[in-house]
Amino acid sequence: MTSKPLLEVRDLYKRFPVRGRRKAYVQAVNGVNFELPQGATLGIVGESGCGKSTLGRSVLRLIEPSAGSVLFDGIDVLAQNPAGLRALRRQMQIVFQDPFASLDPRFSVAKIIAEPLVIHAIGTSRERRQQVADLLDTVGLPADAASRYPHEFSGGQRQRIAIARAIALQPKLIVADEPVSALDVSIQSQILNLLSELRRQRGLSYVFISHDLAVVEHISDQVAVMYLGRIMELTASAALFAQPAHPYTQVLIQSIPDPSWTPIARVWCLAARYRTRNRLLPAARFIHAARKPWTAVAGKSRNLKISAPCKHRTGCAAICIDLHSHPAVHLCSL
Repeated sequence: MTSKPLLEVRDLYKRFPVRGRRKAYVQAVNGVNFELPQGATLGIVGESGCGKSTLGRSVLRLIEPSAGSVLFDGIDVLAQNPAGLRALRRQMQIVFQDPFASLDPRFSVAKIIAEPLVIHAIGTSRERRQQVADLLDTVGLPADAASRYPHEFSGGQRQRIAIARAIALQPKLIVADEPVSALDVSIQSQILNLLSELRRQRGLSYVFISHDLAVVEHISDQVAVMYLGRIMELTASAALFAQPAHPYTQVLIQSIPDPSWTPIARVWCLAARYRTRNRLLPAARFIHAARKPWTAVAGKSRNLKISAPCKHRTGCAAICIDLHSHPAVHLCSL
């Protein structure tokens, strides 16, 4: 019997109004569905502006979704009143991308880490001090760091402080919103190893948001590929990188720098928007499943509908390939 998932997201939407235009909206999250088992890591990857961070914050209700449902451990997150949401957030925490911006520069490290404990009235002052010391040790910082301030630490150390604050309430779920993108490569590996160790020790589940495919492959059990607010493909990490099913996933993987690349190698470029008659059309969207090798007649531009004979959950796509001008992939606006 399959265990109940810790997090279930169904038909989640978030749209933002466009200033100065009536009835105009940006659809940042567009009908997203996924499940996250207890103790697992779901990587969400995609280009900048595809809705990754908005999705993560909508799940936690840091941003109010426009529609849909979010079930956390069987509890409807979107139906909670302020008191219920406050209690629920003990189990749901977030690590932000920029540790310096997410830490109050006027607070000492001890006050930053103890703040969640104070808000939820957990323990006495003495117990909180001891817990802060234990958390600093857990994330690999010395005990004397408690009396210092964020500006006295490096970027990697500040992110360790942010992680210590996130795990202070012993949550079940952490949304990690690009937690290593602002760090050096050597420091990235240390933070990723720390997150993996905390997952093993505490049974944490992660929604790990990143645009770095190598990082996502390293830490994730499953990977969801987002494009224009939709999930294009959702499958196990190993399967996605071994045999990507969706054209957009293939484009992302092909965009990873390759030292063996030569000018005659085929280069796939993705056009999400294009102009015609001086009018910017809506962003392209996928309308048909995609997997079969792309074929086209040289000198002609064709719309190809192609199927996916695999078990990956893929979005839909119509591919227009123009081999006359240059080998490129353009997503048709339909």
